[in-house]
Amino acid sequence: MVRFDTLIIGSGLAGLSLALKLADRQKVAIITKKSLLDGASVRAQGGIAAVLSPEDSFDKHIQDTQIAGVGLCDPETTRFVVEHGATAIAWLVEQGVPFSRENNDEHSYHLTREGGHSQRRIIHAADATGLAVQEVLANKVTAHPNITLLDHHIAIDLITARKLGQTQNRCLGAYALNTANGKIITIAAANTVLATGGAGKVYLYTTNPDTATGDGIAMGWRAGCRVSNMEFIQFHPTCLYHPHEKSFLISEAVRGEGGLLKLPNGSRFMPWHDERAELAPRDVVARAIDFEMKKRGLDCVYLDISHQPVAFLKEHFPNIYARCLSLGIDIAHEPIPVVPAVHFTCGGILVDQHGRTDIPNLYAIGETSCTGLHGANRLASNSLLECLVYAESAAQDILHTPGQISTALPQWDESQVTDADEAVVISHNWDELRRFMWDYVGIVRTTKRLERAQHRINLLHEEITEYYQNFKVTADLLELRNLVLTADLIVQSALSRHESRGLHFSKDYPNTLPEARPTTLTPPNFKA
Repeated sequence: MVRFDTLIIGSGLAGLSLALKLADRQKVAIITKKSLLDGASVRAQGGIAAVLSPEDSFDKHIQDTQIAGVGLCDPETTRFVVEHGATAIAWLVEQGVPFSRENNDEHSYHLTREGGHSQRRIIHAADATGLAVQEVLANKVTAHPNITLLDHHIAIDLITARKLGQTQNRCLGAYALNTANGKIITIAAANTVLATGGAGKVYLYTTNPDTATGDGIAMGWRAGCRVSNMEFIQFHPTCLYHPHEKSFLISEAVRGEGGLLKLPNGSRFMPWHDERAELAPRDVVARAIDFEMKKRGLDCVYLDISHQPVAFLKEHFPNIYARCLSLGIDIAHEPIPVVPAVHFTCGGILVDQHGRTDIPNLYAIGETSCTGLHGANRLASNSLLECLVYAESAAQDILHTPGQISTALPQWDESQVTDADEAVVISHNWDELRRFMWDYVGIVRTTKRLERAQHRINLLHEEITEYYQNFKVTADLLELRNLVLTADLIVQSALSRHESRGLHFSKDYPNTLPEARPTTLTPPNFKA
């Protein structure tokens, strides 16, 4: 057994930021499934939304967030995050993040605009903001003497006092599988933080990395935490459509800088769907593209920014320009083929303003959590902002209530299981799950489709539970187990919402109800 003051499960922006904020006063461990730079944060292209311009204001950013969230954003949370935006950016600048400057002016940052924003407020590092931020933070994390990195480890489950028969519940740590040698370690921690990102891999097409399998959400639910708003799965409208490219994102900022969505004949279609056209929020744009593709039998639509000069494109979108060119697409002279793909999980484990879950000494931050900020649809570039603000608020709470490290926890018992003899079960079930989730629980939903998905999920759950109980755990099995549970939570939430709001559009309930209410699911083992 190993012991730490704080165990952080996940190595995205939320996890790394929290680790650095704690490490001067605590012994911290970070579990990451692969390496530090394999998560979704690295892939974030657009940037971070914050009020940094004199033409902007907190109220404008709050209003834009609430409009995108279709009335479901928690007002207190939204103001809290927005008002701490500039401080969060200042911390990143202090760490050395090289944000893009306005005309190479060292005293002024270039701010771009994205869909749903009324002002230019997206600070960025060209078109690879996530990579720039994560590289800086990862270098600091690996150099810090108080941070232990457990790479190539995947958390199996949380250890709670109630599971051990104690009446006063709290989180005591977690079990983790070392995927390099197959050994399972027991980690005791005074505080444990779920920062594992979202669940994009529950769907067939996603911009998320392979690591986004809903692990934190599933572990939190099994431990007894409530989840909220899981039906709101954001589809990014513009994922590159190419047979040799795996889910490469074409940043929202391309539309922010004048990119136009077009049909194969060159005509625009967004003005037919929304007066904000290409700058409408993501749910509106994704549904419009989905509608046009299905109506016309198209494989994709096209995003055209060829009216901008080559120098402008190379300066603002160097990675997109280079990647497309490597595939034979010259964005300076021709449009980019794009399709919607799953991008962000707006719901998650229900937390308070410090990232605290329903279980004492267990926190959730970043995409794993549901703070109330995103409502029914996340406003572009608010996600990295949320990671930073909640890393700070969770750090302050942890440092002021440090907790105690358990001296003795039971070791993982695999005496009753054997090595798996039919790994094909896992790969087959994984493929089946992702395909029916895409077909039945996608951009446009019906009750019948959702019920079909739920029926299949129940069958998969039975198979996987039996498999889990009889065979030694592997990374693939753990991820599939978490994906099936997360899919179940998405479908349960979608079935319980009898309206269309934001990212949840139902043909059976096309109207939006007058009152916006969150969807909160309570696990069987929940105790207030």
